[in-house]
Amino acid sequence: MPNNIRYLPPVGRLLISMIFLVSGFSKITNASMIKGYIASAGLPLPDLAYLIAVVVEIGGGLLLLVGFRSRIAAGLLAAFCVVTAFAFHADLADQIQSTNFLKNIAIAGGLLQIVAFGPGALSVDRRRSSDRAPAA
Repeated sequence: MPNNIRYLPPVGRLLISMIFLVSGFSKITNASMIKGYIASAGLPLPDLAYLIAVVVEIGGGLLLLVGFRSRIAAGLLAAFCVVTAFAFHADLADQIQSTNFLKNIAIAGGLLQIVAFGPGALSVDRRRSSDRAPAA
């Protein structure tokens, strides 16, 4: 990768991870409200769904941020985005829900780019793979 763009992938990981980290920590500070929202969407086991959401968003966001197991984290976060799009934002007649639906789908698309092309420079994954490379 040319030097002038080698830092774009870590900046991209930072920008994408921010939405998950902010959302995950916000869920911790508003637990009862979030559980109520999950229940109002008709999802079963709102306490478990809440816990899964917090773990996926904060855990996946941190993994993506540092670039550790990036492809796996990005794949799980992409699936999470698609599931939440359909579970919470499927009322496409409502402009706000339609926008949120498309936002989740677009984020999933960006995450699939990480799945396909890896984390890029300045990632734990990249460092680990270079540590394992045989000496020339």
